[in-house]
Amino acid sequence: MAYQVSDETIESLRHANDVVDIVGEYVQLKKQGRNYFGLCPFHSENTPSFSVNQDKQIYHCFGCGKGGNVITFIMEMEGYTFQQTIRYLAEKSGQSIPELKESSTERVNNEEQAILDAYQWLVKLYHHLLRHSKDGKKALEYLYDRGFSDEAIDQFQIGYSPTSRDFIAQFLEKKGFHKQVMANAGLLTAGNEGNYYDRFQARVIFPIRNHLGKTIGFVGRTITDQEPKYLNSPESSLFKKSKLLYNFDLARSEIRKKGAVILFEGSADVIAAHQAGVMNGVASLGTSLTESHTSLLRRYVDTVLLCYDGDDAGQNATYKAIQLFKKVGCNIKVAALPHNYDPDQYIQEYGSDKFREQVIGTADTEMVFLMKYLKKNFNLKLEGDRLQYVERVIGEIAQLESSIERDHYIRELAEEFNLAYDALSQELKSRIRNIKKNDDNRQRFGNTNGGNQQKYAPKPLNALPPAYQNAERRLIAFMLQNTHIAEKVRETIGSKFNSEQHQIIVTHLYGYYEEGNSPDPSHFLTYLDDANLQQTVVELSMMDYSWEMSEKELQDYIRLIQSEQTESEKIKQLQQQMKQLEKTDPKEAAKVAMEIIKIKQQSKNWS
Repeated sequence: MAYQVSDETIESLRHANDVVDIVGEYVQLKKQGRNYFGLCPFHSENTPSFSVNQDKQIYHCFGCGKGGNVITFIMEMEGYTFQQTIRYLAEKSGQSIPELKESSTERVNNEEQAILDAYQWLVKLYHHLLRHSKDGKKALEYLYDRGFSDEAIDQFQIGYSPTSRDFIAQFLEKKGFHKQVMANAGLLTAGNEGNYYDRFQARVIFPIRNHLGKTIGFVGRTITDQEPKYLNSPESSLFKKSKLLYNFDLARSEIRKKGAVILFEGSADVIAAHQAGVMNGVASLGTSLTESHTSLLRRYVDTVLLCYDGDDAGQNATYKAIQLFKKVGCNIKVAALPHNYDPDQYIQEYGSDKFREQVIGTADTEMVFLMKYLKKNFNLKLEGDRLQYVERVIGEIAQLESSIERDHYIRELAEEFNLAYDALSQELKSRIRNIKKNDDNRQRFGNTNGGNQQKYAPKPLNALPPAYQNAERRLIAFMLQNTHIAEKVRETIGSKFNSEQHQIIVTHLYGYYEEGNSPDPSHFLTYLDDANLQQTVVELSMMDYSWEMSEKELQDYIRLIQSEQTESEKIKQLQQQMKQLEKTDPKEAAKVAMEIIKIKQQSKNWS
């Protein structure tokens, strides 16, 4: 076995944690035939190439080549060690497991665990102080005034940090936490004289959880005149604002159910919307939307509804967000809030029903928003500005994928400005041709925009593998699914495959079957330590053979593999002979060289 955990434990956890269910928590999967497909979580893409097979309990990306079982998936996604993954899957399935030996990596991670434990204690303490302390009474009144209900305060575990400077520091010390470690984590602030103080003193506390539901940061909101108005936890290995979304852990199931996510600007808007019955809302954390955010959401949904503030800053942020979501291929809608209203204010003034029906329910399309938004940059009373505006809008329309949508908005533009539809349509076609030409050039010469997307160069069409290699791959693919075929191959050629990687795989496979295991690619992966070997096994296992291998086909594959070994040996002998003849008889050496070329050519033609 590859790991110091019993095979029974691994098998039990694999069976209790279906790979489709686990992957489905990170990727929006749609069933096509026998497999489920979605956008790969390991590299950037707009077209799904990530496949999950429920029968075989494995996944494979045809774009980047990543593949494995439920254990390797969690290790890749969360950056966990094997033992951490086993613990995580055991927790999810409610199983108890034997004590695992602590690795050196996990000892290094003990500080992170201490920080997580400290956050857990502080969430409870801050919430208790808000609810039951004299200090927290003013904060609780502030929340009530803002429209927060008791249910929302409890569900989102909102709290209050006391005015006392050292109360939290003393509390953490009594719980056994090292003050300097807590200061490094941003829970405490170190003074000049070696004293430690509460970073979030006298603030309403909003806990920030990661996608696993663990608190990894706080947002503190002042209720006095202290600056800044909002104070976040500092960036750390646990708290990365550019990759976190507020409320994502609670909203994820509703996002998946509705097939859409609503993106707000702040945590207060998310909570207000939640109280109004809108449960699929999230928000970025005191930072602009990033490509990491959009890529994360795109894996879950096709549709994003932007519900930013109705002021100029909110509209500018909406425009920037649209550009980011367009890159990842999302269907974008924009909630039309009245000018200078934010979602929280609107709900308080007009109520939940109107918010759901008149703001969320009547959201504009991306194009309607852009046509309104771009107008503010032009004086439409001036002819020159009108023409510039029309050209700018045509550029946006040209980027739409639907020809019906393009035609619809061109007609609207022609009618609004009393312009000839045919003229605008011709300009649109020209813009579309230019976009296509630029896309073709990027594909031919590579992406030169300086982006950080991973690139996967297509394999040259003429770089076909030799016939013996295809034979070995197809043979191993069947051996992974059929013990009878594996036994026949073992009796004839054993591990004498031409590829060293194939030799290692079949050697492990024979041992796997010798232990009485049934064909199960996901289980077999646990017998392999090397990631490259695991990916090759996954790739071969994902081959969909709808036919049985006949005895003749089996023998043909074996003969092809053996003949390559024979030819290779013969070529080696001829090369040695040629070297000796070069010294004594150059003409005979040349004949031997021609014979070598002839053998290689015959092998190539056969391929």
